[in-house]
Amino acid sequence: MNILVVDDEAQARERLRRLLADTEGRYTLAGEATDGLQAIEICRTQPIDLVLLDVQIPGMNGLDAARALAALDPAPAVVLVTAFEHEALAALGNQLAGCLVKPVCPERLCETLTRLQHPTRARRVEPATPCDRDPPRAAHRRQISAHYRGGLRTVQIQDVIYLRAEHKYVTVRHVDGELLIDESLRALEQEFAQLFLRIHRNALVARDRVVGLEKRSDGGSFIKLCDCAEQLTVSRRHLPEVRRWMRGDD
Repeated sequence: MNILVVDDEAQARERLRRLLADTEGRYTLAGEATDGLQAIEICRTQPIDLVLLDVQIPGMNGLDAARALAALDPAPAVVLVTAFEHEALAALGNQLAGCLVKPVCPERLCETLTRLQHPTRARRVEPATPCDRDPPRAAHRRQISAHYRGGLRTVQIQDVIYLRAEHKYVTVRHVDGELLIDESLRALEQEFAQLFLRIHRNALVARDRVVGLEKRSDGGSFIKLCDCAEQLTVSRRHLPEVRRWMRGDD
């Protein structure tokens, strides 16, 4: 199993390096990175099976980096390494293979590596394991990020007006413009179910920006949104659900 260690603290990387060395060659330290962008680039160019990923890293945080790593083909397994319990709990809702609490103890690391050893690359996604106890369901992200020409652009969830699937990407329409992200609209709907409402097979709208529902002359319906002049079509399939929500029905 080729392992990448991602942490901006040299001491933390050194500890994991020593712990992996103590496994007597069963696991290979394939590389180290100090931020999320560097980790993603390494995983794109090298055969990495597992990423031990710190939460508090420069640029994108560990959760956003984990999502970007999950979009790779093949995707490495990702185990979040965190110094704070609430971050560890949040990690478990993000398609991760598990998490470890700092300072990482040899026994927990060994248990995690053994569980993930088979299969490795192109593996089935395994459910995450609790850090210290069974946690509640994780909260959603507070922002959405995307890479543009080597940089990172970020939009706060509260500023998003709608999400619309177009070809291989999702357009994030926000108060200051648009952002293209390489994520599944279905996954976004599941993550932000309390914040966004599906109005079409290819569109979700922010619930708190809906101001009305109107009919077109052709009999179709469109939704009116605050801070957005676009008339987004509401499909016949989703129209009853939209009407129930607007009436406040359960």
